[in-house]
Amino acid sequence: MAAAKITSVKALADLPGLSSIPTTYSIQSTPNIVNEEAVSDATESIPTIDFSLLTSTNPEERYKAIQELGKACEDWGFFVVTNHGVVESTMKGMIEACRAFFELTEEEKKEYEGKSVVDPIRFGTSTAPGDKVLFWRDYLKVLLHPSFNSPNKPPTFREFALEYGKGARYVAREIVRGICDSLGLEEDYIDKAFNLDNGVQRMVANFYPPCPQPELAMGLPPHSDHALLTLLIQNGIGGLQVEHEGKWININPIPNTFLANIGDFIQILSNGKYKSILHRAVVNSRDTRISIAIPHGPAIDAVVSPASKLIDPVCNPPIYRAVKYKEYLELNQSNTLDGKSCLEHIRIR
Repeated sequence: MAAAKITSVKALADLPGLSSIPTTYSIQSTPNIVNEEAVSDATESIPTIDFSLLTSTNPEERYKAIQELGKACEDWGFFVVTNHGVVESTMKGMIEACRAFFELTEEEKKEYEGKSVVDPIRFGTSTAPGDKVLFWRDYLKVLLHPSFNSPNKPPTFREFALEYGKGARYVAREIVRGICDSLGLEEDYIDKAFNLDNGVQRMVANFYPPCPQPELAMGLPPHSDHALLTLLIQNGIGGLQVEHEGKWININPIPNTFLANIGDFIQILSNGKYKSILHRAVVNSRDTRISIAIPHGPAIDAVVSPASKLIDPVCNPPIYRAVKYKEYLELNQSNTLDGKSCLEHIRIR
């Protein structure tokens, strides 16, 4: 079977009688991403942040929520967000609009094959051109802010993307304000320092079709997110695994919630106090999984560096050099996903 002729993983998965995967999709020859045994999160509870308390006008409620947010960032780097105010029908509608996009013909989707990491709309498969192994995943990346973009098909996409993007952006911005507060910074520190009025919000829709040999394939390898904060929703099918205390933990979808995780820029800003966490996507042989991640970043020309209030030349010197968001984005997108290798590029040695 010539994998080069296949334009998407969906097209490959739809081949009649497919019982094995091409060798280019096998992770067996790549030890650093092989499926280690995952541990269920049944005995460990991922933190939950009640967004209504985080934004409460009651000082005691907000203070408690800020403390819980700080602990979640320091201990896990991932947390569930409840009572966020984004209408459930909008979240479900966004997932179905993405499903409808991936179900378009290969020719229709090919119209959106991007050539550059900064293209406003980009459809593709796997991750980077230099990948040693291909991943069982198609993706659609759409820039929602500071300029709004949308594919023309399906017709429902634009409406849901506009509404969902606006709601997610508000939630992310308030959480980022809470993170600043938890670090002892002014709550609008990131707003001002990174020009969040022009902050980059890019929707990344992932499509993981059933795989005939899921034990040999990987949806996405272990990686951290580059931005400040990512908000994720899913179609109810599990597959996300998070590294916690040296073990892989299955994170099962919870309806009408966001799964939030801090990105590399929070690790840089906090000078390593809060760390972005490795996570990966595994696949299954039965169900199609759809996830929609929205990383929220600074303005494209903003410079990210450890906050001056959090560093000290003697006791806590800066761990990372200052980096422009566009430079870091290009570094992240042009390299094969490899753990947190991009952070290592800007670490002060």
